[in-house]
Amino acid sequence: MPVSRETPPPPSGVAAVFGSEWPKLQRYAHLLSGAGVERGLIGPREVPRLWERHLLNCVQIAGVFDRGASICDVGSGAGLPGVVLALARPDLTVTLLEPLLRRSRFLDEVVDELDLERVTVVRSRAEEYRGPRFDAVTARAVAPLERLVRWTLPLCRPGGTLVALKGSSAQDELQGAEEALRKANARSSRVLRLAFSPQWSGVLAVEVVAGETVPAAETAASKSGRKPRERASGKPRPSKEPTRRRRRS
Repeated sequence: MPVSRETPPPPSGVAAVFGSEWPKLQRYAHLLSGAGVERGLIGPREVPRLWERHLLNCVQIAGVFDRGASICDVGSGAGLPGVVLALARPDLTVTLLEPLLRRSRFLDEVVDELDLERVTVVRSRAEEYRGPRFDAVTARAVAPLERLVRWTLPLCRPGGTLVALKGSSAQDELQGAEEALRKANARSSRVLRLAFSPQWSGVLAVEVVAGETVPAAETAASKSGRKPRERASGKPRPSKEPTRRRRRS
């Protein structure tokens, strides 16, 4: 059976929630259902449920962040939830962290097309990222929580938060990640039901508050007590820096 790529109409009331950014969200939906499908970032069978399953699912967590917070969306993929958060909360500074070239190129185009001045695309794995720490880190459909906390908590400032969209598996994953949370020096963790607007039922997410952590790239270099590999000259091998892409001025 052929699957339509035509962008489905949004549910009623969405435009009022996004306000002046509503036309950009509509454009983003068209990009996902068009170029996003053509490049394999969104499955064609996801297009009919693009709004409910993806866009509105992501916006539910937008209200949990402090005003003006810096957010890192790990494994951003097609920009979910990072781009949606940037549109729902223009006060946020958002970094889209994505290691794959084809996905980061798509994100670059989205940022330019939507003129997202407070959004930066960085091509890097979370564990290789070198840069300032963030007030919060988000993740959606990236990895089980046990692995996710190892990758993401080192990106948070002390007291910063990981907000992971997990749905019905949230409580089970949180229980299964107890040892990983302890090793990552997490201060606290809990399951939240979040809704950006009273008209929506909301989603389940795991919130983890970071303690004092070592940046992920440094953790990887010093794993098991090993020193960075040395070259013949006796000098440490230089670290691979992430590729940063900013919106063209």
